Amino acid sequence: MATTTTSLHILDRNIILKSSFNSLSTLTTFLPQNSKTRSRIAVPKACLNRRQLLADTAAATAAAISLGSSAFVLPARSEDQLSEWERVSLPIDPGVVLLDIAFVPDDPSHGFLLGTRQTLLETKDRGSTWAPRSIPSAEDEDFNYRFNCISFQGKEGWIVGKPAILLHTSDGGDSWERIPLSAELPGDMVYIKATGDKSAEMVTDEGAIYVTSNRGYNWKAAVQETVSATLNRTVSSGISGASYYTGTFNTVNRSPEGNYVAVSSRGNFYLTWEPGQPYWQPHNRSVARRIQNMGWRADGGLWLLVRGGGLYLSKGTGITEEFNEIPVQSRGFGILDVGYRSQDEAWAAGGSGVLLKTKNSGKTWTRDKAADNIAANLYSVKFINDKQGFVLGNDGVLLKYLG
Repeated sequence: MATTTTSLHILDRNIILKSSFNSLSTLTTFLPQNSKTRSRIAVPKACLNRRQLLADTAAATAAAISLGSSAFVLPARSEDQLSEWERVSLPIDPGVVLLDIAFVPDDPSHGFLLGTRQTLLETKDRGSTWAPRSIPSAEDEDFNYRFNCISFQGKEGWIVGKPAILLHTSDGGDSWERIPLSAELPGDMVYIKATGDKSAEMVTDEGAIYVTSNRGYNWKAAVQETVSATLNRTVSSGISGASYYTGTFNTVNRSPEGNYVAVSSRGNFYLTWEPGQPYWQPHNRSVARRIQNMGWRADGGLWLLVRGGGLYLSKGTGITEEFNEIPVQSRGFGILDVGYRSQDEAWAAGGSGVLLKTKNSGKTWTRDKAADNIAANLYSVKFINDKQGFVLGNDGVLLKYLG
């Protein structure tokens, strides 16, 4: 079967398809050292009623004053001592789902946060506080954009969203320009990666991959057909569930080397692509439950999450269909994403505030109770570097790594 190569070209800032594309106890009071005296009062909380508590607190305060103390310190709450994350307050509606976050490499204090309902927030203090950011070119039409992905290389950055919108900056986000796109673009843009000077790589949910090297004036297809067209050709190749494919990805993740792994919309199989390959390569899942998400470990291997809370790691590195299940305490809630802080340390997040940590490359995981009382699903774990990380969730939930 003959295949066609599709290129996108922009003439007068408009993209034209040259050919169709198929394709998250004890009360203890310490009194400071005073010459030879240091007092410590410990009263079991269970033995205290309200009147006793007030009386004991007043007595302790008086004792502190008599010793010349200038401070009275209570210990932090136990739940605060357990967590390496804090929740950041955001100026957005509670129904917003946060989708992506990125910082300007040349200015790590300056970053942007994306979400549904046309949410675009900006920070200039490394993510401690956020303010709404307006982009006039994205507000001209009567659309409520879902901003899906943002990426920076140097001062050059890109944002993609749905309905189809592509934004570009060359000054670290101080100003943004909108690049028009053809309505014939196959699928919705779900991912973009800044790859160099004036260069980027863009992916749609139908498997189209486009590259540009001139700030988005021209785009060239990196694959020769959509995933639907590929599956139509290979439906007899033994890929279980291929016949139920609805034509779109559920998730897609890119490795630092430029390799991609994507999960089909129903989670019954996954696909991979490496630079230079003309088509996406479909793979059978080796686990019984359907796949929720997949991505790349720090060592180049794959992690795989299944619906219901299962976590699997691939055997070895690179692309493979062999995985080992790893026991995790997900409390029955699904795990939705994994993010690596270093070669050995990673964090996993999921439904109903599930937050897990590994310090041995994923061999064992422990639960962090930081988000146990947050009634939200945590969708994404993003580490900008080993000191700067975030967890994104629904209802405007943003957790910041304390380190």
